[in-house]
Amino acid sequence: MTSFDTSPQLNVWRALLALAVVFVMLATTGWTALHSHRESTALQASLTKWEHGSIHGLRLPDPKAAPSVLSRFFASLSPEEQGRLARRYPLAVGNMNGAPVTLRYRANHIALEQQRKVEKKRMHDSRLSAAGQQDAGRRMHRYEALTSPGRQILAFDPEGSGRIAEVFGNLDRAQRISVVVPGVDTDLLTFQKTNRQYTAPVGMAKALYAAERAQSPTTRTAVIAWADYTAPDGLGVDAATGLRAAEGAVRLNALLGGLPGRAPVATVCHSYGSVVCGVAAHGMPRRVTDIAVAASPGMRVSRASHLDTTARVWAMRDSSDWIQDVPYLELGGLGHGADPVSSAFGARVLSARDAQGHAGYFQPGTDSLRNLADVAVGAYDAVTCARENDLCRAGVSGSTTAGRA
Repeated sequence: MTSFDTSPQLNVWRALLALAVVFVMLATTGWTALHSHRESTALQASLTKWEHGSIHGLRLPDPKAAPSVLSRFFASLSPEEQGRLARRYPLAVGNMNGAPVTLRYRANHIALEQQRKVEKKRMHDSRLSAAGQQDAGRRMHRYEALTSPGRQILAFDPEGSGRIAEVFGNLDRAQRISVVVPGVDTDLLTFQKTNRQYTAPVGMAKALYAAERAQSPTTRTAVIAWADYTAPDGLGVDAATGLRAAEGAVRLNALLGGLPGRAPVATVCHSYGSVVCGVAAHGMPRRVTDIAVAASPGMRVSRASHLDTTARVWAMRDSSDWIQDVPYLELGGLGHGADPVSSAFGARVLSARDAQGHAGYFQPGTDSLRNLADVAVGAYDAVTCARENDLCRAGVSGSTTAGRA
């Protein structure tokens, strides 16, 4: 683990450097990026249609109702009636926390197939530029891949750059659930990669799922690749502020509050995803026992205890990760606060010595992935700490319940 110079002179220099970078970004990109996100038109149309719909002559429940309310509603329906709603309102049902997860998979399959046909037509639309037709082709092929047999799409929103979430494992029967929260440049088209597959949400989640099963073969696990928020586009103004994190935190907590069963949950947050998890922490349900962050630029607090969560807070960073050179401060809303691997922050610091850079934490065979899997399945005695005499192992031996970090 890299040592850090915390002299006042260096902190002042980092602050001035951060402000200089921000002014450059403002001059070249403007503040308009902070306000560019629009409500999802396709999803909103489906929700509006749901709001005016009925079954057995009775109005359908508010789609924004508590997951427990929606769960009871769907439980009152026959499988045929549930299927009918999924076909009528695929995007609404596919994104509805509280709906049965298998019904959401079915609804999102329908919505993806509908969007695939739309993009296939756009590929040959003469009104589009060559670049527009190519973009339609990329989307069409991505939708085609997402509708492959066996894929379990928990959320899907085609608007803009797109949002999506996928499940690996049986979410209904899981004894431990993990949610992978990725960082910048995450959208529908970057959700899965052929090259450097473990740098994309699908590859991260698959690798974590395999590592969890290797660590605890008898434990039924499920991992969610969660790209269901609008992530910052590159390292611009959005990435330097908490606006996208605040929006993402609302969506993340909605997901966590709607998960089936009572299995303990771990959030595994990479890069800007750790900012999302930091903002969301105080609102997470108590079944979230662990928050693990890797390659974090900060969690928008100065200490782990300020996250106001009962979950254990874990952090890791490889010595070759460029994120360590980002100023760990917050000035006027810019920057994300203290360094989560610093002793003063108070997280449990895990080894990530072989992660090989900012994007290598989920590479199979690494200490970082094994440690994340150990945390996710509650094998706390097996974790490798980054340094001696910190609180990495404190109060976790044999424990499977939440405790403040």
